Amino acid sequence: MIAELKGVGKEYQVGDQTIIALQPVDLCINTGELLLIIGPSGSGKTTLLSLLGCVIYPTLGQLFVNEQLVNDMSQKQMANLRLNTFGFVFQSFNLIAPLNALDNVMMPLQLKKLKAKDAKIKAEAALDLVGMLDRKKSLPKQLSGGQQQRVAIARALVTDPQLILCDEPTASLDASSIATIMGELVSLSKSGKSVCVVTHDPRLLQYADRVIKVENGFATEIKKNELTNAFTLV
Repeated sequence: MIAELKGVGKEYQVGDQTIIALQPVDLCINTGELLLIIGPSGSGKTTLLSLLGCVIYPTLGQLFVNEQLVNDMSQKQMANLRLNTFGFVFQSFNLIAPLNALDNVMMPLQLKKLKAKDAKIKAEAALDLVGMLDRKKSLPKQLSGGQQQRVAIARALVTDPQLILCDEPTASLDASSIATIMGELVSLSKSGKSVCVVTHDPRLLQYADRVIKVENGFATEIKKNELTNAFTLV
């Protein structure tokens, strides 16, 4: 187990009104599995992902990552935890336009103050893993959407994270690219990583080991044999 949520919820105060983004939930994130977090837009699934990634603090309950209580961490401690524990993959890729693929992948290692020579070796290995080493000198604008997402996955992998968090990673991809990207994420989970994928796309259900449905702020685990009847996405 890499992360555990014990009654974790998130609320925001807007004037005199309390907005409940996520109702209290108990959840364990295990190594060696791909967890799908699925639900309609605005349901609270991105809030759950942000809590798992230590991007925001919980309002309720206790959040543990590697048996460390996140609630009491400083912003600096949280940043170090994110850098050393998580890899993030986003819908919009978030590649830096003036940098080529290799330099984009090297960036997290530079933040960790790794020597340039060692960072280059690790970045090239990560690009090779996702089949993009031959495009390491290409700028993002010279790559297709699927290729950019593969570079983004390489960037997420280069620090050897324990947990890979993906927010709508296939939303802007065609069916062929979706199959490629999800196949790579499944392979990563089978190699011992934890992979969490947020999506509103039911086509990704086939790739999941476990599924969490989030609706109106309530997160519920759905058994795989109940998926056909349990999911109605809007």
